[in-house]
Amino acid sequence: MPSQIPDYYRLLGVSKSANQDEIRTAYKKESLKTHPDRLVNATPTEKQKATEKFQAVADAYYVLSDPDRRKEYDLLYAANRPSSDPSSSSNFFTQFSSMFGGGGATGTASAQGNANNQPDAEGVFADVFEELLRPEVERRAPWWAYVGAACGAGIGFIIANFPGLMLGSVAGHRLGAIRDAKGKSVAAVFTQLGGDQKAEILKALAMKVLGSAM
Repeated sequence: MPSQIPDYYRLLGVSKSANQDEIRTAYKKESLKTHPDRLVNATPTEKQKATEKFQAVADAYYVLSDPDRRKEYDLLYAANRPSSDPSSSSNFFTQFSSMFGGGGATGTASAQGNANNQPDAEGVFADVFEELLRPEVERRAPWWAYVGAACGAGIGFIIANFPGLMLGSVAGHRLGAIRDAKGKSVAAVFTQLGGDQKAEILKALAMKVLGSAM
């Protein structure tokens, strides 16, 4: 009897013939709709359901955005019973951990998976939204960029006095836009923000991607 596997195409709202751009766009929309940090006043049950759906959407993107994983998944999809229940994704990764496990692409924020060998949902989100996240995080955590600017300015002053100070500050600001003094990425800084700040950022991203703050 065929097993039940998650219907990742349905979870993302795309057809089986969807190309990579369509899958990425669909992931952006669905992840913003289901991100648990958006639900500031949610009950524990509502938060848990959103977290489960958010993870399943990340799983779907992780599998379908990679040609090799998608090919393997499509073979299973054709031979089994697809389910739109988000909880089936956890069982799927547990059952097929040797094929899809490992938690994400090597060298990315999504490389750290959970106990079920699923990709890190927050890492997947940060990988996809990095460019859109950066200005929003800088706006709410200006110290993050200023630390880099101060470091760059100091180096520039040592090298070429005042002219170097100015050039070093500009270069350092861009460095700070990527990493702070402790080497934290935009994703790491985002996850450490308070709940209200994260909710504000997610609303801003929703306005850009969905045209609505939801």
